[in-house]
Amino acid sequence: MLANLRLLFPTSVLTLILFATCIGLSTRTNIETGASASAADPKLAEGLAAWEQVYSVMVSPRCINCHTATNYPQQGDDRHRHFANVIRGREGRGVPALSCIGCHQEVNADSTGVPGGPDWHLAPLSMRWQDTNNHPLSSAIVCRSVTDRSTNENMDGRALLTHHEEAALVLWAWNPGRRPDGSMRTPPPISHEAFLAATRTWVEAGAPCPRGK
Repeated sequence: MLANLRLLFPTSVLTLILFATCIGLSTRTNIETGASASAADPKLAEGLAAWEQVYSVMVSPRCINCHTATNYPQQGDDRHRHFANVIRGREGRGVPALSCIGCHQEVNADSTGVPGGPDWHLAPLSMRWQDTNNHPLSSAIVCRSVTDRSTNENMDGRALLTHHEEAALVLWAWNPGRRPDGSMRTPPPISHEAFLAATRTWVEAGAPCPRGK
């Protein structure tokens, strides 16, 4: 009997050690999983997803054709150079002989296919959304440009939301008029209402930007 107990004791101890080890590993796994879950910020994720919708509008032809890195505006869905060889000028409004407002009036001229809006002009180079090879800049770079108050006319998130909601040339993107052949220009990929909703969600999340270049 005593001999059997002596044999059973080491086995029991080993079983208890293994059991305790399993509990410890399980507890550690649960703690680490819980830490990861608590570290994840649903509002941040929602904000970044909303930003991608905003970005899709900004790099669409209706917007990026005026947010160029070039010395001239672009036109068309293929984003080719302005047919009249207009150049940027000092303030993005052309030069005296070829000023933007010389042809672009305050409303679209559907009879001729010339688009129009108040104070028609190029965006400043600080707000360019393409590189010099005519490729759209990455989501992260555009986001940093849009949120940099030293180059975005000192607009915070709320001011950006107001800009997207009220600025005449922003609104024009969803009312771009007809091409010279009479067909309608392509609007941005989402509606203005969806664009505003995405901007609001992004701003309320703190206007987060994606990581990377």
